[in-house]
Amino acid sequence: MDNKVYELINDQINKELYSAYLYMTFADYYEVEGLDGYANYYMIQAQEERDHALIFRKYLIENDMVPKMTAIAEPDKVFTNYMEPLEAALAHEKYVTALINGIYAAADAAKDYRAMQFLQWFIDEQMEEEDNARDMITKMQLFGEDKRSLFELNKEYAARAYTTPSPLAEE
Repeated sequence: MDNKVYELINDQINKELYSAYLYMTFADYYEVEGLDGYANYYMIQAQEERDHALIFRKYLIENDMVPKMTAIAEPDKVFTNYMEPLEAALAHEKYVTALINGIYAAADAAKDYRAMQFLQWFIDEQMEEEDNARDMITKMQLFGEDKRSLFELNKEYAARAYTTPSPLAEE
């Protein structure tokens, strides 16, 4: 495996674990605010981000590379209204998309076709993540000021259930 591709993938493990930490802080905010459905949504997001880290780790091991765990930064977000975590989530997902694109570009430059194929799942996943984040913002903009509608949105997000990502489900 090309050293640059290895370093970027290894760093992505850390970034995905940071994402899990970040989304847990979103869940904490909503839990304290009494929006347990939103808290559930972001706890599941946190679990998915942890799973993404595991998928990257597994890929390195399967390619005879040793993952190197590094310190995870502390999230520094403080929220004052229901919209702020949603906007922060979209900004963060765009950041992660850029990271995945950077790994893909490095793999392409190194002609590492295996890594490019592996990364395709993450490219598709990021499109879905950004779409979901935008949808949550739109719904909050449309209905968040109405308490009954916010209650219904909260119920919708409370019904979200965790599913194992396909690259981990294959085990």
